[in-house]
Amino acid sequence: MKLAAVGIPVMILSLTACVEEAPTAGQPAVGNSGDLSAFEGARAGQSEMGVQALGYKLISTAGLTAYWFNRSAGACARIVTADGRYASVDMVAAGDC
Repeated sequence: MKLAAVGIPVMILSLTACVEEAPTAGQPAVGNSGDLSAFEGARAGQSEMGVQALGYKLISTAGLTAYWFNRSAGACARIVTADGRYASVDMVAAGDC
């Protein structure tokens, strides 16, 4: 019986380490206000709202390349779309936006 009593706290402790924090309501599960690189490979149509939810505004486009700027973070992202997905997401100098 002592063995079972010792095993229970260990099991509970190991399970608490598995708890993940859910993103804040309205915030996407990937990316942050200073780095959008986690969006690379994501579907463009679905990801655009996530980019906007992180405070980014579309600044300019040239073909399939879009520049997004987050004024509060001073961050600029260059996103190239191909086949309906974000083919590349690069954080670039704020001056590029």
